[in-house]
Amino acid sequence: MIEHQRGEMKWLPWAGINLRRNPFGELSPEERAELAVVDVEPILARLSEQRVAVQFIGACGRGKTTRMLALLKHLPNASYTYLPEDAACPAIAMGDPILIDEAQRLPRYVRRRIWSSGISLVLSTHRDLRRSLRRSGYRVTTMRIGNGNTPSHVCQLLNRRIDASRLHTGSVPSLTLRAAECLVSRFGSDIRAMEHHLYEQLQKQVEQHGEVRSFDCVG
Repeated sequence: MIEHQRGEMKWLPWAGINLRRNPFGELSPEERAELAVVDVEPILARLSEQRVAVQFIGACGRGKTTRMLALLKHLPNASYTYLPEDAACPAIAMGDPILIDEAQRLPRYVRRRIWSSGISLVLSTHRDLRRSLRRSGYRVTTMRIGNGNTPSHVCQLLNRRIDASRLHTGSVPSLTLRAAECLVSRFGSDIRAMEHHLYEQLQKQVEQHGEVRSFDCVG
């Protein structure tokens, strides 16, 4: 399938199923926030109080960052800082609240400085930081991320990804609940691994056949 774009011919292998791209490729932070399937209202209500900390605890790929990005949409005065694994700690952007992604990587002296500010915090972390937060006077809400990644949730989330990649009005494929059950059986609660698997499977079909032949490709 081809279309004209800026005077050039562009091959659209996804157009046969009414998609403009592989729906499971990398998203921008804005797209991730827009497509998040998460109820932020209870968290926002908690953050309306003083000196509170909300920590999202979970392994990689479970949805911690997605929740933080979804929250940012509703917090115009907030700041967000991601702490890379193999680099020096960047300057922590100050806002209200302060959102820190991979907060377990905070050097101790930086953590003390942030905690002493008393500004409400949202943290994604692999390690429970409750003890040090409470010592600094914070009231802490802890959310374990991953347990809610049921087949039903996975099905809803991945189908939102598909719909967001729609090329034109009209129907698009959908991932069945049975396929979502297979993904959960194989990958547990790791949404990122599911997306990577589906991306690779769809790309292989396009490379081998020039089109997508089967959408529920979980094998």
